Amino acid sequence: MNVKAELSPEDIARACADAMWAEDDASKGLGMEIIEIGPGFATLAMMVRPDMVNGQRIAHGGFIFTLADSAFAFACNSHNERVVAAQGQITFIKPGKLGDRLVAKAREVTRGGRSGIYDVRVTVDDTAIAEFRGHSRVIPGTWLPQQDK
Repeated sequence: MNVKAELSPEDIARACADAMWAEDDASKGLGMEIIEIGPGFATLAMMVRPDMVNGQRIAHGGFIFTLADSAFAFACNSHNERVVAAQGQITFIKPGKLGDRLVAKAREVTRGGRSGIYDVRVTVDDTAIAEFRGHSRVIPGTWLPQQDK
């Protein structure tokens, strides 16, 4: 099947997310859920569980980073290219708390050649608690089978 000829960009993004999710034990194991997927964007959510709070009794920053990184991954893998993180940086704005539902919205800023830049905002009840920027790198392979023309 020629994926680009038969599927819309939205369908490709969803199919790539489904293929990636099937192999993503880390995101599933942390209780993440995919809320929305499209070409160059993804929204994931995760509840802050008791095993995710630190000695300050707030959400451990590593879990917030991981949610942002997962949203970034699904956004940059939405074009049927295999893509990995080259760099990620986060700024924490407010603490997440036990029982909070964290929502990470990733969006493509730019993509060209083998590189891309994505921004992710992590919120609780529409209040920003962290901002993440990820740089991506395309590696060999695709998520969906393709036929040569």
